[in-house]
Amino acid sequence: MSRGQTETIVSRKEGHSATLASRKYKKKSAFLESWNRLRTNPGAMFGLIVIILMVLLMVYSFMFITEEDVMAINSANRFKPPSAAHPFGTDSMGRDLFMRTVYGTRYSLAVGFFSVAFGLVVGVFFGTLAGYFGGWVEEIIMRVSDVMASIPGMLLGMVIVAVLGPSFLNLLIAIGVSNISGFIRMSRASILSVKGSEFVEAARAIGMSEFRIAFSQVLPNSVSPLIVTATARIATSVLAAAGLSFIGFGVPVPLPEWGALISDGRNYLGRAPHLTLFPGIFIMLTTFACSLLGDGLRDALDPKLKQ
Repeated sequence: MSRGQTETIVSRKEGHSATLASRKYKKKSAFLESWNRLRTNPGAMFGLIVIILMVLLMVYSFMFITEEDVMAINSANRFKPPSAAHPFGTDSMGRDLFMRTVYGTRYSLAVGFFSVAFGLVVGVFFGTLAGYFGGWVEEIIMRVSDVMASIPGMLLGMVIVAVLGPSFLNLLIAIGVSNISGFIRMSRASILSVKGSEFVEAARAIGMSEFRIAFSQVLPNSVSPLIVTATARIATSVLAAAGLSFIGFGVPVPLPEWGALISDGRNYLGRAPHLTLFPGIFIMLTTFACSLLGDGLRDALDPKLKQ
C-alpha cells in the first residue's frame, strides 16, 4: 500500500471520528444548554433539592417504616411536644408524628406524581389528536374538555371518590381525571404551533402516515411546555389530595396522609399545635418546590432564550 493510500485511509477514519463526535455533541448540546441555564437559577435548584429530599424520605418510608410502626398506640405518650425522642412530637394516641409524616410521603407524593402521569398520558393523546387532525375530531375532544374544565377539580374529585369509594387508588384516579383537561388544552396548543413546520411536510413526502407523523414527529417537538405544565400540576395535585383527605374523601383513616394528619390535629390546635404544623410544612415545602422548579424549567426550556 502506497503512502498516499495510507494517508487517505487515515484521513477518512479521522473524518468519521470527527463526524461521530460532532453528532454526539449535537445530541447533548440542547440538554446541556437547558441544564446549564437551570442550574444557574437558585430557586429552581432549591426546588429540585427539596423534591429529591422528599423522594428520598418516601424511599426511606418504604424501606424502614412499616404500617404497624405508624399505627402502634401508646397512651402514655399522648400529646408529647417535639423532643429528641419524638422530633415532631406525638398525637392524641401517642403515635410518633415524625414517622407518620414521613410515612405519609408515600401517599402524597405518589398521588402527585402518578395522577399527573395519568392525566399527562391521556390528555396528551387526545390533545395531539385534536391539534393535529382538527375538524370533527377536534370539536368532539375540545367540547368534552370544556365540560370537564367547567367542573372545579375538588368537586370533580369528590364526586369520583364518592362513587368509587374512599381509597388511595380512587383518590389517584379522581385527581388524575381532573388533570386531563389542562393537558388536552396545553398539548393541542403546542401541536398547533409546530404542525405546519417543514419537517412535517418532509415526513409526508417520504410516505409516513398522518397518525405516525403526529406522534413520532410533531409531538416530540412540543414537549417543552408539557414538561413545565406537568411540574406545576404536581403541586396542585398534592394540594388537591391533601384537601380531599382533609374532608374525608381521600386516603381512609387511620392511614397518615398529610391532609388526613392535619384534619386529625385540627381539634387540638390549642393543646398540640405541632399536630398540624409539621404536616402543613411538608405540604408547603413540596408545593413551593414544585412551583419553583416549574418556573425554572419554563425559563430553561423557553426557545426565545436560546436566540
